[in-house]
Amino acid sequence: MLKMLIIPAVDIKGGKCVQLVQGEPGTEQVVIEDPINVAKEWEKKGASILHIIDLDGAFGEKGNINIIKKMVEVLNIPIEVGGGIRKKEDAENLLQMGVDKIILGTLAIENTEIVSELSKKYGKDRIMVALDSKDSKVVINGWREKTTKSAPEYGKLFEEAGAGSILFTNVDYEGLLNGFDIEPLLELLNSVNIPVIYSGGVTSIDDIKKLSETSTSGVVVGSALYKGKINFEEALKCQHLVR
Repeated sequence: MLKMLIIPAVDIKGGKCVQLVQGEPGTEQVVIEDPINVAKEWEKKGASILHIIDLDGAFGEKGNINIIKKMVEVLNIPIEVGGGIRKKEDAENLLQMGVDKIILGTLAIENTEIVSELSKKYGKDRIMVALDSKDSKVVINGWREKTTKSAPEYGKLFEEAGAGSILFTNVDYEGLLNGFDIEPLLELLNSVNIPVIYSGGVTSIDDIKKLSETSTSGVVVGSALYKGKINFEEALKCQHLVR
């Protein structure tokens, strides 16, 4: 039995912790100077894992690898890291650095073999594939390019390829603080047998409770935590046992 984990997001841009609206640069809603301190605070409040995204890397700019390296050193809880993993070497660098789980997006979609190779070498539990869905199709390259397949189609493909888990982001609702449509997530959950983490539009404790009634393995929460719409300690009470 597993808990549905409540996973705080720490998005890094320009060396700071930020929250964007729908992933668009220039829409910063939250800007906090020191992401390492932010991460330590979430750990102190009871987080059992953190979701770290290197936004600069995701947008093809110079990443924040030194900050991530420092997080690995100072935190006692696992971190999952995504953003800017464009080559196999980028992925291996993070895994060898001690990042517990890497999140592969564009790279996995463009080269499924990478997932198989990394899974065999480092163990499938450390390899997560990001399926970011917009208008029912998976998008890549910082959500700017639409593919021809849906999340359930890719989910089956990556499960077979050896991915240990999936991060499903509903881009249509991401960062808007206005709730979300649960149907696309349910379709994905019904299509795969590996753990699925949900992200996008989680705004209230009721949203978390709604997710807790599904077989979702975890929920990433960003803006709603930073803007005080969700109390983290209260959210932790929603962590429950799922199959």
